[in-house]
Amino acid sequence: MRTLAAGLLALSLSSRPGLAQSMPTPQPMPTPVSITVDLAHPVGPAHPLYAWFGYDEANYTTMRDGRALLTELHDLAPVPVHIRTHHLLSSGDGVAALKWSSTNVYSEDAAGNPVYDFHILDGIFDAYRDAGVVPMVELGFTPKALVSGAGPYEDVYPDAAIGGTVHSPPKDYTKWRALIRTVVAHLADRYGRQTVAGWYFEVWNEPDIPYWHGTPAQYFQLYDTTVAAVRSVLPQAKVGGPATTGPGGASGAQFLKDFLDHVAATRAPLDFISFHAKGQPTIQDGQVTMGLAQELTDVDKGFALIAGHPEFRSLPIILSEADPEGCAACSMTVNPANAYRNGALYPAYTAAAYKRLFELADRHGVNLLAMLSWSFEFEGRAYFEGFRDLSTNGVDKPILNFFRMAAMLRGTRVATAGPQSHTAADIIAHGVRDAPDIDALATADARGAAVMVWNYHDEAKPAGGTPVALTITGLPKTAARVRLSHYRIDDRHSNAYTAWQAMGSPQNPTPAQLAELKGQAGLQLMESPRWLAPSGGTVPLTLDMPRQSVSLLALDW
Repeated sequence: MRTLAAGLLALSLSSRPGLAQSMPTPQPMPTPVSITVDLAHPVGPAHPLYAWFGYDEANYTTMRDGRALLTELHDLAPVPVHIRTHHLLSSGDGVAALKWSSTNVYSEDAAGNPVYDFHILDGIFDAYRDAGVVPMVELGFTPKALVSGAGPYEDVYPDAAIGGTVHSPPKDYTKWRALIRTVVAHLADRYGRQTVAGWYFEVWNEPDIPYWHGTPAQYFQLYDTTVAAVRSVLPQAKVGGPATTGPGGASGAQFLKDFLDHVAATRAPLDFISFHAKGQPTIQDGQVTMGLAQELTDVDKGFALIAGHPEFRSLPIILSEADPEGCAACSMTVNPANAYRNGALYPAYTAAAYKRLFELADRHGVNLLAMLSWSFEFEGRAYFEGFRDLSTNGVDKPILNFFRMAAMLRGTRVATAGPQSHTAADIIAHGVRDAPDIDALATADARGAAVMVWNYHDEAKPAGGTPVALTITGLPKTAARVRLSHYRIDDRHSNAYTAWQAMGSPQNPTPAQLAELKGQAGLQLMESPRWLAPSGGTVPLTLDMPRQSVSLLALDW
C-alpha cells in the first residue's frame, strides 16, 4: 500500500502544470572530511592557556557588568583565571574612558612629599579577590607627579590614544622605587604575602612603541629598578616583561632581543617572558578577511628569539595580549572589519589559533604558559557595538563560549589527523585562504576525553557546511559505555548575536527580550547527551560543521 500511495502521489504532482519542473534538483552531498583522534597517542600537556584575560579600562572592574563578568570568568575554568589591566598607577579620578583608567594611588604635597591613596586600587583588587580571580599586576604607568615628559598627561581616544605623558619615564627613580615598594607592600599586607608572592608582576606595556615615551635603555633602567623594588619587599615574587608588541614586526623583534641580551648581561631578575601577538584583519567590498597568519608569525618569531637564549628557554612565556588584531576599544563604527567580533567567526578563529600555539611551542621547545585575550567588557555602551569584548551589557557574546569549551580540554593532548588540517607553517605562509581549516584539538585523562572540532576560514563570506567523519580510537578497555555531550557554537547555537539580530537588533530590549538573549548567550548543547558503545576501543561520529563553527565533544566513562 505504501508503494502504491507513493506512486499515486508522484503521478498527481507530475500532472500539475509546471510543478514538477519547479521542484529543486537534489544536490550531491559534500564528501565528508575524515578526522581521526587517537586517545592512546599523547603528544604533550594541555596547559590551560585560555584562562587569562585583560583590558585597558581598569575602572570597569568595579562596575556592575564588570563584577558580573569577573565571576563568570572564574566560574568557566577549573584552574585560576588571571586578569591583567593597564593604568594601575596612573593619576586621575577613577572614571573610565575608552583606553583610559586611573587609580590616583600616588601624588605629592606642596613640598614634594609622597601622598598615597589606595581606595581606588583597593576597590579593583578587592573585586578580583571577591570574584576569585588572580591579578597579573602590570606595573604602569607613571603618576602625574613623576612624569618626565611635557604636554597633556592623559590619553584621549582616538585623538591621542597613547599620547599622554603618563607614558613617559619617571623623572625621579628614587621616588619610583619607593612607589613600587609601597604598592607591593600594601598589596602583601592587604591580601597576604604568600598570596601576592604567587602573582605575576609585569613591568610596563609595549615599550617598543609610544606606550613608552623613552628609549630602550631607559626602559631597561625602569625594568631593573622596578623588579629590584618588588623583590626587596617579596623576595620570592615572580617578575618579568617586557610585554613588547609582536615580534613579527621589526620593533617588537628587536626590542625583545635587546631585552633578553640585557637581562643575560646584567643578570637582572627574570621569572617569565611576555610579548604580544596580533592578527591583521582587512575589509574589502564590505567583506572581512582575517589575518591569522600574522598572529602566528608573531608567536613563531618570538619563540625563536627566546629559544635562541638557552638560559631562558625553560622560562614561562606569557602572551600577555594575543588577539585577532590590536585595538579592543575600536568598535565596528570606527573600523567596519571589527564586526567579526560579534558572531561565530571570532571563536572559530580563536580555536584555529589555539591549536597552533601548542604546535609552535612544541616545535621550538619553549614553555608556553598563557594566551591572554585582551578582551573584557565596555560598560554602558550600545549592544553589539563591535568592541573586542566578551560580553555586551551583561549579555555574553559567542567568543566567551569558546573559552568555556577550552576549559573542557584537560589532561594530555593527543594525536589528531585529517586531510584539511593546516599546519602552523602552512598558515604562516598562506593564511587560510583556499580550503578551510577543518581540524581538531583533543585531550584525554583517566576519566574522559574532549575533542574540539572547527570549520574555519579567514574569509567571512557565506559558504556551505561540511560533514565531518570523526573517528575516536584508543578508548580504554574499561570504557564499555561512553557518554557523549556535544556543545556547539555557530549561527544558531551559543550565539546571542544572531538572536539579537532576529529580534530586529533592539538597543533597548524589553525584559522578555533580554531574558531570551541571556538564554541564548551561554554554551549550548547541539543535542541531548547520549551513551555510545565503543567497538574495539573506537567510536565513529558524524558531524555537520557549518563554516565558522566550533564543536566540543565531551566524553566520559
